[in-house]
Amino acid sequence: MLSVFDIFKIGIGPSSSHTVGPMRIALRFLNEAASAGVLEKAARVAVDLHGSLALTGLGHGTDKAVMLGLMGYAPDKTDPDEADAAVGDVREQKRLRLHGGREIAFDPAKDIDFRTDIIPELHSNEMALRLLDADGAPLFEQTYYSIGGGFISTAEQLKTTSEGSFKAHHPHARMNRFSSADELMAICREKNLQVHDVILGNEDALRPRVETERMLDGIWAAMRDCIERGLRTEGRLPGGLNVKRRAPALYRKLSDVPLANEREQLFDWLNVYAMAVNEENAAGGRVVTAPTNGAAGIIPAVLKHYCAQDEVDIGHIRIFLLTAAGIGMLYKQRASISGAEMGCQGEVGVACSMAAGALAAVWGGEPTQVEHAAEIGMEHNLGLTCDPVGGLVQIPCIERNAIGAVKAVNAARLALRASDEHKVSLDQVIEAMRQTGMDMSRKYKETSEGGLAVNVVEC
Repeated sequence: MLSVFDIFKIGIGPSSSHTVGPMRIALRFLNEAASAGVLEKAARVAVDLHGSLALTGLGHGTDKAVMLGLMGYAPDKTDPDEADAAVGDVREQKRLRLHGGREIAFDPAKDIDFRTDIIPELHSNEMALRLLDADGAPLFEQTYYSIGGGFISTAEQLKTTSEGSFKAHHPHARMNRFSSADELMAICREKNLQVHDVILGNEDALRPRVETERMLDGIWAAMRDCIERGLRTEGRLPGGLNVKRRAPALYRKLSDVPLANEREQLFDWLNVYAMAVNEENAAGGRVVTAPTNGAAGIIPAVLKHYCAQDEVDIGHIRIFLLTAAGIGMLYKQRASISGAEMGCQGEVGVACSMAAGALAAVWGGEPTQVEHAAEIGMEHNLGLTCDPVGGLVQIPCIERNAIGAVKAVNAARLALRASDEHKVSLDQVIEAMRQTGMDMSRKYKETSEGGLAVNVVEC
């Protein structure tokens, strides 16, 4: 089984697959080279980016992520300002100190190659790295894949899973194992448990509960801090589209009229929280993959508005995160959360589904209602394309998170007010998403070769 903290990971923007994943890949590559006893002989490192990493990597900061990983930065421990300074030094001095190794000459323009001519077979986010000695002879080379949500894999690992999906197993007999929503519902029914009880019980098999609760509170704190930074930070987003941050101005308007029409402001509060997070993400700030960076605003927005708007309810926050993670595990195990594989239905669609089910749980929904809410959340995101303008996680990504948050709340309300048994199951909608993603044209899957990306003039 996956852990809650496989689904929710702290990292830096703007992309879990194009930033967090490549950072982890570069660091893993050097650790493996050190284990092979060749790192100290390295005089040069060459990195080739293929598929979506090549096509949208510049807009997603993949070259920056590669350099940070090679220098030993870990996504969850990286300060964005420190990272920018370190990368600036490399670009200026054309030198880089390898993590665990020596300082080498490194020119990002030459040593990181965006190979847009190569279409990978196993997964669209392919990254090949080579270590060379002073004579240019190869010392060590490996190819990895960034498979969404900050998860990384080798070719061998991908080939041993069914249709490229991610499967992991912890050797703990105390776990309530499930690989489908039907199995999860059966556990809830047979043991008279809520979804969050099942997930928390599985985490208990991995660590003491007090530690799990501390880690959950840390995830919420990172989400809260991201919202707060986004609400107060003015300016324009980097990358060339000249997109102005809108969350601070909208937040001021809302704060000035706190007793305005409640139904109208419901949308406004969800919008401003989601946009605050995704504007921070687009600027390379510190965010939580939920389940990806591109969809990082939906869960914090719904969580903040319903569990911490006026008074923080830590119990509800934990229920929300545990339930959302359980739903996210199903998508990760049975399909994918990679925009390069599934389009944005695999990112914003999954986040909407997770938030809908989690909110239903907080509102007292039974497991079947939680499952129904999650199903509705995805059903109305099926076919959603990933077509970022200019390869940047800005248009339409920021607004798309705001819309996704509103959809999630409506999905939870629909599920809780349903008067009869629903016809479409969560397992069925996950399979529909997977099939849709497999059939979707490559140009609509995080390549910036179709949709808005080719119909909006960059300026």
